[in-house]
Amino acid sequence: MPKVFLHTPRLPYQLRDQLIHIDTHDYHIRSLLDRQQFSDEDALAADLGISSATWALFGVVWPSSRVLARQVSGMALQGLKVLEIGCGLGLTSIVLHRMGVDITASDYHPLAREFLERNVQRNALPPLKYRAGNWESNNPGLGEFDLIIGSDLLYQPRHAQQVSAFIALHSESGGAALVVDPDRGNRNAFTRCMLGLGFRHHFERFKEEGLAEARCKGRILHYQR
Repeated sequence: MPKVFLHTPRLPYQLRDQLIHIDTHDYHIRSLLDRQQFSDEDALAADLGISSATWALFGVVWPSSRVLARQVSGMALQGLKVLEIGCGLGLTSIVLHRMGVDITASDYHPLAREFLERNVQRNALPPLKYRAGNWESNNPGLGEFDLIIGSDLLYQPRHAQQVSAFIALHSESGGAALVVDPDRGNRNAFTRCMLGLGFRHHFERFKEEGLAEARCKGRILHYQR
């Protein structure tokens, strides 16, 4: 169960510090206080199509992100190039980074990199590779990866096609993908798209317990090209 400590710095939004236990390690993660926080004075988020209603979503430790972090913490990924899409605060990427995995974190929120870098520092780790990435547009120079991972990516119907196309474009010829989906409702359409792009598929169910705010259930989706 994560320990939560409130923290209120001199910023236009409020933060909190969390101690999150994954496998046998504790990770210090600084997040937004809640989903009501908002600050976009320079309209950087608005220019990317991020509304005030969705601005804070990147800055919350979602239950599915803990499921993904636990899932990959038990996988042998050394020697593989891994990309996390929609990394948000970077919990899973930080877990893999501590394990010595070649991990690149990506997100399109204008504050994602700043929060990720601070969380990497808070866990006394060296710099972690980050690339701005948006599955709704082209991402030249991002490259190809052996494994692409993400959690809670399919929250809009259009994301089934967009995320699958992004994964196919940035996967090596024998690449794989792992997506944690908390039963958002677009899973079946996403899987159909992935199958149409030449991926095989299997899944396993999960049920996340803990704090009331952290409970959720869904499926861990595995795809292999």
